Amino acid sequence: MRVVTEPRHKGESASDAIGVLYRCHRERLWRALVAFTADRDVASDATAEAFAQLLRRGAVVRDPASWVWRAAFRIAAGELKARRARGLPLPPATPVPSHVNLESFELVEALQRIPLSQRQVLILRYYAGYSAKEIAAMLDSTHAAVRMRLSRARLALRRLLEEADA
Repeated sequence: MRVVTEPRHKGESASDAIGVLYRCHRERLWRALVAFTADRDVASDATAEAFAQLLRRGAVVRDPASWVWRAAFRIAAGELKARRARGLPLPPATPVPSHVNLESFELVEALQRIPLSQRQVLILRYYAGYSAKEIAAMLDSTHAAVRMRLSRARLALRRLLEEADA
């Protein structure tokens, strides 16, 4: 693990390192959060807030890439929970744009129908490419718990997609 304040190159500051991290992860993280929340505004806010918190924390963050992904997902989940508690409606179903692959749209739609914890591990595993062990560290969980959530999520997603095909 590399402490975020350690420069990658001579003369590089902690904020430079975070800037590089931002440029490398921002777009993928945002897309993962859109799939997770089905709300572009929540995804944008969670991405921005996670990087802002990373800038504020600086030296205490040992693995900034994992930390920012974990923080963004927690922020987004918290916002969804707060919206439900306030009785706000979930984001409306979006019509399929003509340039979007229908199977991809059906997948994102099916993802919205599985529990948040399962959706989160699926996205972190198959979209972000983290291992179950890395996801467990990100979520302060166990490797076995993440593997179980992944298994249940794949099963639920398979059933939903098979229903859509029928």
